[in-house]
Amino acid sequence: MIERYTRPVMGSLWSEEKKLSTWLEVETVVCEEMEALGLCPEGTGRKVRENARFDSSRIKQLELSIKHDVLAFITNVAEHLGDESRFFHFGLTSSDLLDTSQALLCREACLLIEGELENLIGVLRELALRHKDTVMVGRTHGMHAEPITFGLKVLVWYEESKRNLGRIRNARQSISTAKISGAVGTFSHVPPDVEERVCKRLELVPEPAATQVVQRDRHAELLTSLALTAASLEKFAMELRHLQRTEVLEVEESFAKDQQGSSAMPHKRNPIHCERICGLARVVRTNAMAGLENVALWHERDISHSSVERVIIPDSFILVDYVLAMLTSTLKELKIHPERMRQNLEKSKDLVFSQRLLLELARRGMRREDAYRLVQGLATEAHESGTSLKHVAVRNEEVSAQLDPETLENCFDLDYLLRNVKRIYERVLARQ
Repeated sequence: MIERYTRPVMGSLWSEEKKLSTWLEVETVVCEEMEALGLCPEGTGRKVRENARFDSSRIKQLELSIKHDVLAFITNVAEHLGDESRFFHFGLTSSDLLDTSQALLCREACLLIEGELENLIGVLRELALRHKDTVMVGRTHGMHAEPITFGLKVLVWYEESKRNLGRIRNARQSISTAKISGAVGTFSHVPPDVEERVCKRLELVPEPAATQVVQRDRHAELLTSLALTAASLEKFAMELRHLQRTEVLEVEESFAKDQQGSSAMPHKRNPIHCERICGLARVVRTNAMAGLENVALWHERDISHSSVERVIIPDSFILVDYVLAMLTSTLKELKIHPERMRQNLEKSKDLVFSQRLLLELARRGMRREDAYRLVQGLATEAHESGTSLKHVAVRNEEVSAQLDPETLENCFDLDYLLRNVKRIYERVLARQ
């Protein structure tokens, strides 16, 4: 079941081999651009490009004694180079390599998330259009409010998902920031021209003013954008969970032929995918909080952020990618029960029309507070007697004194309450 929603592209992006190959590419480009500026002997960049290699198992072995992953990497690569190794990682600090490489990986991961969001947005749009006129009761505080349509509910999700896509795109721009400025960001051993040329080659932008690191507000922006996306997915999934409750049963997750819902109760059909989405969203939110904690570092840099980011950045991307694919698939296969929606709406016995009745009484001359008191009393009577608000209102003398039969009948017109849904669709869909 899990494999169905796991995208190997995102997983492999955060593998050890991908990380090390990205490190090697960054270091190689630095050598090539240093040579282009005459900062190292002619042919240095070419030799590094042709001969530089790494062995992840050898790096792990070296790290046991060196106790530094970047130095273990540099040492291993140097074992494959000749005299040109003198200029490999020349004038750089570890964060020049780590932050620039991480920017490349985060940018690629953002593009994958954007693709999944675009898929979800397409599914939401189609679902919203298909159920534009599928009437259901709106709920506030979990209680019946006024009617809406299921399509309108989904249209809200569609619009919110577009905002999430915009946030991820903005975060991608912000995180696509590199530094090749040395130990405290002063370019003391490598001139700014190297950084500018390297960034241009890698399609990144230089951090305008850096310490030893790219500033962590950028990473916090990325992680909070991912967390907001996960929060929206949780919101959508939680709504579907509520709508699948036995007492409601207006929608259902698909249930495979051989699927089983409970080890004890054979009848159970649980919203397991939506529950999983809600649970994993909590992890992504927690990761965002850790990202915010990483913004404040000692002076020009300490290392407290590093160990945290090795967990929270890959995990957040992988989890969001996973739950996006899961929700998109769930929505594609969602069972929707329009008749049940209509039945649940009718359970209110016209109470959902109370505001229309209130406003019509006020329009015809009754003080609003008096109209409110009257309609609230009628609603209470209808609720306690098990009859409809319309039935109670028709028999009430105060109502009859204000409203003729035709006007009173119109107060219970469902189409009137939904007459502007079309305008909402037009407004949302015009903003493509």
